[in-house]
Amino acid sequence: MSLEKLTIRPFWKQVEKQRSGQIVALFNPNSYTVHKTVTWSTPQTAHGGCAQTERQLNAPTLTFGGGGSRLLSLDLFFDVTEPVERFGRLVTFDDVRVLTNEVVKLTRIDGVLKRPPACEVSWGNAPDDSDFPFTGVVSSLTQNFTLFRSTGKPVRATLSVAFLEFLDPQHDLLKTDPELTTRVVRRGDTLSSIAVEVYRDPTLWRVIAEANRIDDPLKLEVGARLTVPKLQ
Repeated sequence: MSLEKLTIRPFWKQVEKQRSGQIVALFNPNSYTVHKTVTWSTPQTAHGGCAQTERQLNAPTLTFGGGGSRLLSLDLFFDVTEPVERFGRLVTFDDVRVLTNEVVKLTRIDGVLKRPPACEVSWGNAPDDSDFPFTGVVSSLTQNFTLFRSTGKPVRATLSVAFLEFLDPQHDLLKTDPELTTRVVRRGDTLSSIAVEVYRDPTLWRVIAEANRIDDPLKLEVGARLTVPKLQ
């Protein structure tokens, strides 16, 4: 069984589903951290006092103020003192920055996007609504170079990277709308077959395509989660 490597796929185009290129970790991280805040507030009353009903409770009534973005933090280790496997073959690198600069590029403004790209971080198969795949932007990057050649070129480095969750507002709203549901694409699925499954009508595939902004209905990524609107 081959080892599943952590992979970072940048979105280099305006349509966030269009990914190109990927960064495959040389070594999987030993750990990762996902942090999320949820805002709740207590009632604000005049003159700093409490309403009569609040005084009769053991704790004040809380009001939901919204969810904060998740933050994924992990360390990526790079070592090119020996040939490393790259896309199925062994490659020799004289300078580890050839590889670490791929991550650095994710922090820089892209000429087309006018901002750094969003990324999808994935690591193997995960249950629904798990940490991976994680869509976010690099919010923090620290590079630590620890071993050098006689020429001064670094050959070993650890990158501490933090990804801040990046959600398409429209797509996120669709996901939280109770009138909608979701469906994970399985091997052999087409939009027409999914439309038959959920609507009993293959001609309604356009409803699913429009909800997910799919330009090419013949190209569905296995494992992708589709928003399936409920018909009026």
